[in-house]
Amino acid sequence: MLTLPSLLLLAATATAFVAPNSRPRAVAQFGRTADVDGLVRTGRRSTQSASSFSALSAETFKVVLVRHGESKWNDLNIFTGWADAELNEKGLGEALQGGKQLKEAGFTFDVAYTSVLKRAIKTLWIILEELDLMYIPIVNRWRLNERHYGGLQGLNKQETVDKHGKDQVLVWRRSFDVPPPECEETSEYYPGNDPRYADVDKADLPKCESLKLTAERFMPVWENEIVPDIKAGKKVIVAAHGNTLRALVMHLDGISSDEITGLNIPTGVPLVYELDENMKPVPHPDAIAPLSGLYLGNLDEVRNRIGAVAAQTK
Repeated sequence: MLTLPSLLLLAATATAFVAPNSRPRAVAQFGRTADVDGLVRTGRRSTQSASSFSALSAETFKVVLVRHGESKWNDLNIFTGWADAELNEKGLGEALQGGKQLKEAGFTFDVAYTSVLKRAIKTLWIILEELDLMYIPIVNRWRLNERHYGGLQGLNKQETVDKHGKDQVLVWRRSFDVPPPECEETSEYYPGNDPRYADVDKADLPKCESLKLTAERFMPVWENEIVPDIKAGKKVIVAAHGNTLRALVMHLDGISSDEITGLNIPTGVPLVYELDENMKPVPHPDAIAPLSGLYLGNLDEVRNRIGAVAAQTK
């Protein structure tokens, strides 16, 4: 049985290991952020505010999505798809601005994913150079390519509207499950004739795609490669295309097939998603509906750029 002197000695010994005025310190990463006392510190200062990312769960993750900067074919209002159009001067500037916004907001990355098309690759290079992260691994996947526009590739969007009518072109361009006409295997736009796809089974190469088919092609990379990297705490950036990113945000935000037809993603603007441990989005209060992720930068300017994308077939 312990005597009173023994109890006093035991108490003094225990308190000797607690530093005065101490508290648990946060363990923080960009990819995953949690405080050991149960509070979450989710992100550094963005262009909106220091509290840009909410503290709603014991553990959260983030991923940054960027649509490539404007290409020469975007500027000419041509259906691009898998055609390998270069960035124009505006697109180069958009990529640089996106890199500066990420740098200003304190982002860094461990791994980057992009397509095998140079407008997305170049956008990523510019961003990584601005962040002084040219050394990190870049994973190129053909499955991250833009939607294949089949027989529409290389055609002017407005001229196609004038010929076939706005409603028909809108169905081809924006419907969830109606693909455009196929391209012929003799076409320069058939990927089976492109050496960069020489190692891809021709049965997997599209002659045209709807958004539904684009999602089916792209989502395995998200589920099998990108998500495991995010869950492992890696800081991930994905530089891709309008339709592959539409497919992804449709999945993340549970957007309906009807609503997704009217969703436009602006070029060159970083879109930051905070995800819970189940890879479900944590909605940001400044998100532009129907998305729950946050666009960096001036949101009025972002809305104008979204409108500019929508106007391409008017």
